[in-house]
Amino acid sequence: MSYLVDLICTKTAQSYPADQLQNLSDEGAPLFARYDLDGVREAVDRDALAHREPTMWRYGEVLPVVDPRFRVSLGEGYTPLLQTRALGDRMGVPHLLVKDEGTNPTGSFKARGMSAAVSRAAELGARDLAIPSAGNAGGATAAYAARAGLKAHIFMPEDVPIANLVESRVLGADVQLVDGLISDCGRIVAERKEAEGWFDVSTLKEPYRVEGKKTMGYELAEQMEWELPDVIVYPTGGGTGLIGMWKAFAEMEALGWIGSHRPRMVSVQAEGCAPIVRAYEAGSDHAEPWENAHTVAAGLRVPGAVGDFLILKAIRDSGGCAVAVSDEDLMSAVTEMAAYTGIFPAPEGGATLACLKSLVATGFVTKGDRVVLFNTGTGLKYIDAFNVRGGDGV
Repeated sequence: MSYLVDLICTKTAQSYPADQLQNLSDEGAPLFARYDLDGVREAVDRDALAHREPTMWRYGEVLPVVDPRFRVSLGEGYTPLLQTRALGDRMGVPHLLVKDEGTNPTGSFKARGMSAAVSRAAELGARDLAIPSAGNAGGATAAYAARAGLKAHIFMPEDVPIANLVESRVLGADVQLVDGLISDCGRIVAERKEAEGWFDVSTLKEPYRVEGKKTMGYELAEQMEWELPDVIVYPTGGGTGLIGMWKAFAEMEALGWIGSHRPRMVSVQAEGCAPIVRAYEAGSDHAEPWENAHTVAAGLRVPGAVGDFLILKAIRDSGGCAVAVSDEDLMSAVTEMAAYTGIFPAPEGGATLACLKSLVATGFVTKGDRVVLFNTGTGLKYIDAFNVRGGDGV
């Protein structure tokens, strides 16, 4: 059972009811789900989790669906955490691991967030969902909406990876292509949702996608026998995964499942769209929207993040940093990671390896550090980004 209590504004801490559909708070800030963690601590034996189903729903007490009959699942979560000795030795980081989110349903970590968000939306009576997407979130929305019997309305940039477009349409979603970026798609959703009766499931504009994403943090702790790594390198577009894991770490400490040690959280972005990196380097608490955003890594082409202040706070509170890498370097790192691990990463996953090289060069990461790179999706969704006929490509 879920121990969900209410929703809390991330800026004012004002409480909102969790038994009705909610988007942003009155302050225009994301809402976080709050749970009765004392109750969870008494009810759940941490070691008993090993006997539960190998999906993210093994952590059901700290997920938002009250009635388990409304769980919309395709088997998401509990993805591999892989030791990468050959790649680690090559990088000079022998304790290097990759959390491979490409094994999720629909091929990316977006499945986690959409499983939680669609489940809770269905439980609270939503019938039509709307979302702007640069790619993988659209496919995940289409899949989970189809499984739940809901209608999905998806707005994507015209140059979205073809795999994401085909996937979303085959899964029955109403897909509209927009001449612009994900931010332009988001404006259309905002303008039309009231009249159309859509529930907006945009990144951090509803409370539950972050709940699904936070399970990456729970899994990471469990897979590492409840000892968190020293460094997490995470590709950051909207940043929900990074924010979610930081939330998970706080919850697990309150539950007595982990101690106070936290990883240094490293946000990696593309040089052609790096609002978080710019804000971090400027010492700002908010990231101004990035003009003329461009990168081959579609998931990183997010000019402005609703949860920018939450991303920056997690980075700074953890002693982490934010790094931008070039498209050339991240795509080169895709083939390098693949050749030394057997994982075919998305460009966003390649960005984490390109970032790690920079971190090693500056001394931010040293030989003794336990480092986890997050590959957020499978490279199979980005086939059109590779020159498969030779030349300078694969």
